[in-house]
Amino acid sequence: MRLATIRLADGRTEAVRVDGDQAVRLGHADVGALLRDGGPDALARAAEADGTTVALADAELAPVVPTPGKILCVGLNYRNHILEMGRELPEFPTLFAKYPEALIGPRDGIRKPPESEKLDWEGELAIVIGTAVRRAGPTEARAAIAGYAVLNDVTARDWQYRGPQWLQGKTFEATTPFGPQLVTTDEWEPGSDLVTAVDGEEVQRASTGDLVFGPAELVAYASTILTLRPGDVIATGTPGGVGHARKPARYLTPGQTVTTTIEGLGTLTNPVVADGA
Repeated sequence: MRLATIRLADGRTEAVRVDGDQAVRLGHADVGALLRDGGPDALARAAEADGTTVALADAELAPVVPTPGKILCVGLNYRNHILEMGRELPEFPTLFAKYPEALIGPRDGIRKPPESEKLDWEGELAIVIGTAVRRAGPTEARAAIAGYAVLNDVTARDWQYRGPQWLQGKTFEATTPFGPQLVTTDEWEPGSDLVTAVDGEEVQRASTGDLVFGPAELVAYASTILTLRPGDVIATGTPGGVGHARKPARYLTPGQTVTTTIEGLGTLTNPVVADGA
């Protein structure tokens, strides 16, 4: 099953089930609310719902989960990216946070902050949590995953490296596209390619099966620290090919377009715009 969050004309949002070129309205404010409000059988109810429909082509898509309670991000989780950054393979996941204000829809503009001249792309696979878990074992961790989506952890490198903590470079407002839809675990599992392109030029390609720490491992690890709840998001890390590691380095500028595709999950298509323009 495929779920998305659409924007309505009155400014509200609503969760929908994607059935081909139609979107079935589900009556929840967004996909996160559906997962939180529907209990353990939220996805089963969504699959059976029979609501009014809208043409998907006419719908404006919001971030698939607009306001997650938590956005946990994983650094250095693809082998080739770790090597290009000159680091050793990690023993444990590297975790940092991002906040909901950073999220934008799958077709929205990435707002380049005037304070940064080193805005970089980072295509990623995102996990969306479906049931609350704490100290999950492998089986429970897998069962807690509602599905997957595409995310680009656009990063202000000059702010990221102002100090030893990465947060300030990772969560600039309106920089992180997320969507276009959540695909449930019965329809998709990691293994297909993630591809990032800038103005049509491929800059990243890697198999989502090449993660050092896979989805269930990340859920188990993070849930050891704190309870993961429905609608929470884990961004699993980016592969090699980021602009900051190139020689010479390359960064995003207004007027460019970033596409982030994972086969079977969909594509984010985001123009880069000057913040405040």
